[in-house]
Amino acid sequence: MMSITLAGLKSAGRTPALPSLLATPEGNILLQRWLRVLPGKRLVAAGERDGQAVVVKLFVSPAAQRHAQRELDGLLALQTAAIDTPAILDSGEFEGGGRYICTRYLEGSESLHVLWERADGPVSGDTAATELLGKALGRIGAMHRAGLRQTDLHLGNFLMQGEQLYVIDGDAIEQVSPDQPLTSQQAEDNLAIFFAQLDSHWDAQVELLLIHYLQVNAERSINPDRLIKEIGRVRAQRLADWLRKAVRDCSLVQVTRSWWQYCAVLRSRSAELSPLLEAPDQPFEQTPQLKDGGSSSVTLAQTGASQVVVKRYNIKGLGHWLTRFWRPSRAWHSWLAAQRLQFLHIPTPAPLAMVESRFGPLRRRAWLICEFCPGASLIEVFGEQGEILPTAQQGEALRVMVRQLGDAHISHGDFKATNLLWHADQVWLIDLDSMQAHGSSAEWHAAWQIDRARLIRNWPQGSPLAEWLEANLPV
Repeated sequence: MMSITLAGLKSAGRTPALPSLLATPEGNILLQRWLRVLPGKRLVAAGERDGQAVVVKLFVSPAAQRHAQRELDGLLALQTAAIDTPAILDSGEFEGGGRYICTRYLEGSESLHVLWERADGPVSGDTAATELLGKALGRIGAMHRAGLRQTDLHLGNFLMQGEQLYVIDGDAIEQVSPDQPLTSQQAEDNLAIFFAQLDSHWDAQVELLLIHYLQVNAERSINPDRLIKEIGRVRAQRLADWLRKAVRDCSLVQVTRSWWQYCAVLRSRSAELSPLLEAPDQPFEQTPQLKDGGSSSVTLAQTGASQVVVKRYNIKGLGHWLTRFWRPSRAWHSWLAAQRLQFLHIPTPAPLAMVESRFGPLRRRAWLICEFCPGASLIEVFGEQGEILPTAQQGEALRVMVRQLGDAHISHGDFKATNLLWHADQVWLIDLDSMQAHGSSAEWHAAWQIDRARLIRNWPQGSPLAEWLEANLPV
């Protein structure tokens, strides 16, 4: 069994060998499972020492000592403030100059993020979801009362063990004003980071949710209006960061590039999609195409146990290429558009990979690979003559989707009924080639009028469905 060294971890990339031994003055720690790997920075592993389950955080960057000390200081600050956090068992240096911190493993614990996801996208005001958020806000209130600020506030940094809630990630804990509560503005700025991770429809619940916070920390007043504005600012910043990560190599996306090709693929699906990415044209030769147009072609492909949609963006000729080669491909645009919708939790098939054929900086054909959505188009659901009216559930789902697009200032650009699918009690958007994110409400409203009219035109004027859409879609 290999022993952990700094040099070994730095050269192992994202998949260091397991099991491994970490030699410490208090005894060897058996590392059994990686919880997180950030190559060249830090790694987190679950393991065991003397029969006790532990979590080990390894720091491997040139600033390992400083980062480890910051983690320790944060955990100790939480302990001093009597805020539950996993007990520190050991810390020190390992072979080669790296640093480690060993804490108790919370058996049977789950993060609030896992519990939230298990709730299957809870709607605003949902009792169970509100309870989860309330528990987190109570802990945030306790931190703020003690003069502490968690700079990476998200549900994944709270662990629930039974009825006990623990705060983790000491690296993000800042002692702003020890023994003195944060100021109102400091608290609002920090709370905005927490609320910004939620869908925008939760914004209407912020004042009610703050009750959980104020029950623990009523030392400072909270201005809801300022908080809402700050939430919007932080949410926009998080979205911008997300989109930047979607086109660079990171923990979420694997990016490879050469003189001839650029490829971005979800890291979790890279092994499964590898044969398809090596020959993205092959499905078009083997299966009937869903669409065979001049500018694009669409088909299905089988990858392991799952079915995916492959869309190829064609170059029709020299003239067409001269208008396209110097700018990001439509596959690039659609990849980012789908990533934007995914971030905003607006239903769309998950984007899995994007490939651009290149000659140096010049772009040629491109491919987009997405999950297959088995839903029926709204034309199929409501009939070509518009004789079928939406059920209460369908009508509400359509209104919710439009409201989400409006809140985000997004227009589809080709809002026809075949590009809207009814699946899993939601309206899903596909074919995002023309989607735009607008900089103002006025710009969005003008684009929405075009989208609205395009959808209604799918059915005869005066039909029951067309009249229902006229009455129920926002103007």
